[in-house]
Amino acid sequence: MTLSLREATPTDVPAILSLVHGLAVYEKEPDAVDVDENDYRQYLFPDDGEPTAHCFVAEKDGEVIGIAIWYVTFSTWTGPGIWLEDLFVLEEHRGGGAGKALLTRLAQEVVRRGWKRLEWSVLRWNAPSIAFYEHIGATAQSEWMTYRLHGEALGTLAEG
Repeated sequence: MTLSLREATPTDVPAILSLVHGLAVYEKEPDAVDVDENDYRQYLFPDDGEPTAHCFVAEKDGEVIGIAIWYVTFSTWTGPGIWLEDLFVLEEHRGGGAGKALLTRLAQEVVRRGWKRLEWSVLRWNAPSIAFYEHIGATAQSEWMTYRLHGEALGTLAEG
């Protein structure tokens, strides 16, 4: 029962989307996922151009048990980095090292590329994840607030 990490492949898309749905349930937004397998294939493995996002998977006994979905960001102060959009490990496999292994793999990717930042957000109520992140040395950026435009507000602004 060895844990292995690798870059996702197109054949992983159903498992990735299943874990994304599991994450939505965990985050108390079970109906929030508005993408399908075809969308994920296009985002992660486009026929033309660069991917919009990337994914590492954690696998145990041939089963994808965890994902780290990420993309490249840019800081005007430090240059490029990685934004971890979602880290999720199946509940029955939490505590077995998959989450830390995925974060370690992301940190290695940042260092390999000569970049300086690995960032992500966490819901304020998610105490187990916050404790885990603090345990590995991550620090909360409490002076920053995240804003979002979506739905009608996004459409209104886009219309000028």
